[in-house]
Amino acid sequence: MPSTPTSPDPQRVCFLLRVKSEHLAEYRARHARVWPDMLRALRETGWHNYSLFLREDGLLVGYFETPDLRAAQDGMRGREVNARWQAEMAPFFEALDGKNPDEGFLRLEEVFHLD
Repeated sequence: MPSTPTSPDPQRVCFLLRVKSEHLAEYRARHARVWPDMLRALRETGWHNYSLFLREDGLLVGYFETPDLRAAQDGMRGREVNARWQAEMAPFFEALDGKNPDEGFLRLEEVFHLD
């Protein structure tokens, strides 16, 4: 039986953002009801196993897996639903320096992974 090429391991992306303290409750509420077309766009553009963790002081830790981070970000950049979502979410965050939240996050370096 011929061997089939294996797909490379997905990129594991972990990032930090900070939600403004006055927006914590609304941030949680918005993520309890993410628009179905936004969820579909994320899946279609390569954002998988995506989780967000929010601490009471506003520290937000995000994690997702993707075959290609640049392609996943480029894919979302071309989606109208993402433009609307990012515009609505941007005021919730501190220190984005004019970037959308999906591009203004601080990516953390992976130093260990147990498979």
